[in-house]
Amino acid sequence: MYIIPAVDVLDQKIVRLREGDYNQVTTYQASLEEQIELYQSNGTEYVHIIDLNGAKGDFSNQKFIFDIIKKTDMKVQYGGGVRSIEKVKELIDSGIHRVIVGTQAITNPNFLEELGKEICGKTKCSDQVVVAIDVLDEVIKYSGWMESSPIKLMDYVDRCLQLGFFRFLCTDINKDGKLGGAGLELYKKLLAHSPFIKLIASGGISSMNDIEELNEYKIESCVVGKAIYENRISIDEIKNWNLQMLSTI
Repeated sequence: MYIIPAVDVLDQKIVRLREGDYNQVTTYQASLEEQIELYQSNGTEYVHIIDLNGAKGDFSNQKFIFDIIKKTDMKVQYGGGVRSIEKVKELIDSGIHRVIVGTQAITNPNFLEELGKEICGKTKCSDQVVVAIDVLDEVIKYSGWMESSPIKLMDYVDRCLQLGFFRFLCTDINKDGKLGGAGLELYKKLLAHSPFIKLIASGGISSMNDIEELNEYKIESCVVGKAIYENRISIDEIKNWNLQMLSTI
């Protein structure tokens, strides 16, 4: 399991939200450029960047973020307000390694099918497109976690798989931003239902002990944000863990 450091950007600042609530914001002093450089200089291959303005339909952050992304050689996993096939294609063409789709995939029943026809076969879909599943008490949330979907969680996973999308970024909202441990029960249910999905775990990771617990299951990677900024997990620990994981492949 690979650790991917996370950077959430709101109004051009690095922040973390608690349970996805824009009224519960912690702002950090490091700039986006400094943080990406820190990860890159320590040998981290991937970085996970979320445009929180974009998630609400406000794209004032986008140029700022992309001017910085263009300077890095890291593989960027990017999400926040990706609401059209044209945007997915634009992001991939601009060098984004993986594009995260969430709201549009849930609210537009034809979006994933059309996206698959436009840009990918089954393997490529998994490589370049990540389907976000943001879950609160097994209810799927979207639009910056402000809206609830009537679609049942496992039914949604099944539909995505049928369309050739099998890499999922799953965030347990109950855990997010609390540093109280990862949503193991949620991930176990997902993997029991669909053992072959490529699962990226997100939310609540507070220590290397949490990482070790996640690593016991077939989880491809995990996203770590607040634990880094609160000095619960060091950049060196991430580097050493990832090197160890790569050496076992």
